[in-house]
Amino acid sequence: MAVLSFREALNQAMTEEMERDDRVFLMGEEVAEYDGAYKVSQGMLKRFGPRRVVDTPISEEGFAGIGIGAAMVGLRPIIEFMTFSFSIVAIDQIVNNAANMRYMSGGQFSVPIVFRGSSGMIGGLGATHSHRLEAWYAHIPGLLVVTPATPADAKGLLKTAIRSDDPVIFLEHEVLYPDKGEIPDGDHLVPFGKADVKRPGSDVTLITYSRSLKTTLAAAKELAERGVDAEVIDLRSIRPLDLDTLLRSVAKTHRAVIIEENWPYCGVGAGIADRIYRAAFDELDAPIQRVASGDAPIPYNKHQEASLLPSVPRILAAVEDVMYR
Repeated sequence: MAVLSFREALNQAMTEEMERDDRVFLMGEEVAEYDGAYKVSQGMLKRFGPRRVVDTPISEEGFAGIGIGAAMVGLRPIIEFMTFSFSIVAIDQIVNNAANMRYMSGGQFSVPIVFRGSSGMIGGLGATHSHRLEAWYAHIPGLLVVTPATPADAKGLLKTAIRSDDPVIFLEHEVLYPDKGEIPDGDHLVPFGKADVKRPGSDVTLITYSRSLKTTLAAAKELAERGVDAEVIDLRSIRPLDLDTLLRSVAKTHRAVIIEENWPYCGVGAGIADRIYRAAFDELDAPIQRVASGDAPIPYNKHQEASLLPSVPRILAAVEDVMYR
């Protein structure tokens, strides 16, 4: 298997899908002449030309709307936001139009579009460039929300997203772009709604996604040294959610901790905990714990920012709590 970085895996996914289907095109800020703000689209302008790799002005609402219209008439756009914090400017297009068009047209229109770009706290970019919006978008019926944590999943999930007939919110954590990993050969696809058990265990279930997977795996390693066997589950997609895998794990471990970089109030973890409680309350030997980011705007100071993130000590404390230790 080839070893690629996260950004290279995304580039390969888009390139393969654009070669496979001439309806697929990429549009966004600096995706063409500059090779992408984070070099995810490097070389694609030269390969496909300016009709299929399209630079836009700084006008998120405008080019998101163009993409939705193009999808409604049969094309398959990939819309890149330089940072997903900027998608808030286009939220009327995404939430009112992309998410609702199939339903409101009685199935006459589908919107096969991918909105993708960097997301998350990335070190000193301040409150307006550090949003984690997965809970916002997962709240909306009609949108699919995908959060890869590894290069293999980045490629496989993006190819699935491009082939989807429904709008997909594809969130790439910026700090993961340089991470390297093996990519399966061939036409590698990862289905939505199928979580990945990254580490089997028997004592406690740790549920996470995106960048927090790395922190959670580090915590699981330290827990093992303390005699606690933690099962780590990477959600991969938030909507649809693989509830079956979560319930099987909780039935085995009887304890759960949810780790997310999202804010705690009305966060992704709150929705997951609710579903587990309603489906498997009698399996739980302790209340579900959540480890989320600090409930505050993200400071510019990188040390203050880091203090808000889920950390290994915070995860260990939550596990100690559910283990009654």
